Amino acid sequence: MKPVDEKELSAAIADASGPLAIVGGGTRKIGHRGGAPLYTGGLSGITLYEPGALTLVVRAGTPLQEVESALAAENQRLPFEPVDLRPLQGTSGEPTIGGVVATNAAGPRRIQAGACRDSLIGVRLVDGQGHILKNGGRVMKNVTGYDLVKLMAGSHGTLGVLSEVSFKLQPIPEAGASVLVEGLEDSAAIAMLARALGSPFDVNAAAHIPATGQTLVRVEGLEGSVKYRAGALASLLGGTVVDFDWTTIRDVRPFVGRTGDVWRFSVKPSDGPKLGAALRALGASDILYDWAGGLVWALAGEGRDLRPALSGFAGHGTLIRASDATKSAVPVFQPEPPAIARLSAGLRAKFDPRGILNTGMMA
Repeated sequence: MKPVDEKELSAAIADASGPLAIVGGGTRKIGHRGGAPLYTGGLSGITLYEPGALTLVVRAGTPLQEVESALAAENQRLPFEPVDLRPLQGTSGEPTIGGVVATNAAGPRRIQAGACRDSLIGVRLVDGQGHILKNGGRVMKNVTGYDLVKLMAGSHGTLGVLSEVSFKLQPIPEAGASVLVEGLEDSAAIAMLARALGSPFDVNAAAHIPATGQTLVRVEGLEGSVKYRAGALASLLGGTVVDFDWTTIRDVRPFVGRTGDVWRFSVKPSDGPKLGAALRALGASDILYDWAGGLVWALAGEGRDLRPALSGFAGHGTLIRASDATKSAVPVFQPEPPAIARLSAGLRAKFDPRGILNTGMMA
């Protein structure tokens, strides 16, 4: 099924006699997926773009590249730097903007701009009964009531199928620069990144690559300001100003082309190095730190359960790349505490009482 508008999407879901697997660009192989494919690519196109108001409204099946190209033509961008996991997961196709929202995707700039959900200001969706729902709008508002906008971000298509999404945007900065420090071990590197974030120099990316001993921070803005801030950070941290490709961190490129399972852990940044040590003790062969230590990527042999490394830490782990056999034996998403699990089940029962949308995706 490939509906071309919201009315067809509503009818397809209302008439479904069994589970539906929601497919955007087919680029993300996370979680369990079963049922008849429901393709959202027919729901494509920008419906409203107001560069002067930094506002975009776009249908959910629109390719991300099309969105980014339209914004770049006006010297604007999505603030949250959406990750592209195709090289890591070995997938093809084109990511869609709806898939970005459904997975709450965000890259290195999250430490400053927030995640996808923080730039999302409106959604239209079809729930599991075929009802068309709308929440939010074209401007940021603080109101009481149900915030379906935030709820849909990261729900992986289990609460409803997105038909249209709205974003606040930001201008593309005039310049950018990175500062590189080499030779630090994990704890010293994360402490240095904390020092950089605590400085007055407006750092918007901070990462550490243990395999190469590279520790990096990024600044963006007006050319003169970037030159000053990068130089000041280099002096403060004992590093050098470099031109670094941050898609290396965003897309976890150090793990691309290497065998094994890939895990993604989110913890308090200061806990990052301790979690990294615990992951290595459980068999992780490589680690990558983003978000100043708050995001920890781990590469491990096939079938290893690295989630016990979280014992003693507040955080969660997600199995991003693994065989179907491993995903059947090891929970892909972090098991929820009983109270949260009851809340999640209650939400799914309200939005999808028949249990047909991406059934078992987040089990």
